[in-house]
Amino acid sequence: MTTATLPDTHADRGPGWFRRNRRTLAPWLFLAPGVVFFLFYVVFPVFQSFQISFYRWDGLSDPQYVGLANYRELATDRAFEVSVWNNFKWLLLYLLAIPGGLFIALFLNQTVTGIRVYKSLFFFPFVISQVVVGLVFTWFYDPTFGLLNTMLQGIGFGPVNVLGDPTLATYGIIAAGLWPQVAYCMILFLTGLNAVDPEQVEAARLDGARGVRMLWYIILPQLRPATFIAFVVTIIGALRSFDLISIMTNGGPFGSTRVLSFYMFEKALSEYGFRMGYGAAIAVVLFLIMLCFIAYFLWSMWRQEQGR
Repeated sequence: MTTATLPDTHADRGPGWFRRNRRTLAPWLFLAPGVVFFLFYVVFPVFQSFQISFYRWDGLSDPQYVGLANYRELATDRAFEVSVWNNFKWLLLYLLAIPGGLFIALFLNQTVTGIRVYKSLFFFPFVISQVVVGLVFTWFYDPTFGLLNTMLQGIGFGPVNVLGDPTLATYGIIAAGLWPQVAYCMILFLTGLNAVDPEQVEAARLDGARGVRMLWYIILPQLRPATFIAFVVTIIGALRSFDLISIMTNGGPFGSTRVLSFYMFEKALSEYGFRMGYGAAIAVVLFLIMLCFIAYFLWSMWRQEQGR
């Protein structure tokens, strides 16, 4: 009488199984280190910030649970209100980098004499650090020897202390931030223009499309992925602006150039603060504002994809 033998499932898990499934496993093995780092350094700190925002903590002693007290204090904090308003100024004016980058990309996409020199000049702001940009514009705005005031005096105007005027300082810093951001958007659109279908362009020319009509109906629809990335990166850059403010004004004059990220740093980590819970509450508000904008653009892109 013969006995039935069960298949050895462990044998199927040997080296032969890995060879048969290596195409499926290989992407996950390459992604695994990045996913682990993302979870550990991004996702976990986000949830930890939410948790710390409900405590009063100086970073050394035992944290004390205070519930929503930090958020209630934010509602009456004048400096927080100024920071939020400045963040929206950054957001609205920073979006000028997108059309600016698009028009420069359209110019650089042509075959004209010296185009490589032009590309290098427009690309240069992107490769230098924000610290260098801040120092360059600080010297540019200097009321005694800065190039801006030298030009103003040349046409009969008096010196203007841009970074010393509470009404002008934020706009001066935003202008400095636009310089490298326009270059970054230009690179995104140049990459997108290389993927534009030349057959569609030629067909549109045969139908009489020129200039603005060609741009609106033929070029821009094919630049949607690049435009989406430009919007997301520009919005994130505007909401988390910190470097230029720290270098150019350090939040002054009189706290008029603070934004949420800089105010969070002041409250949580600078010599004025060590209020970790309050700083975490500011970080949570900034995160939620950023999340709303990104979610809206993702939803818009999903609707456009569904409508195809």
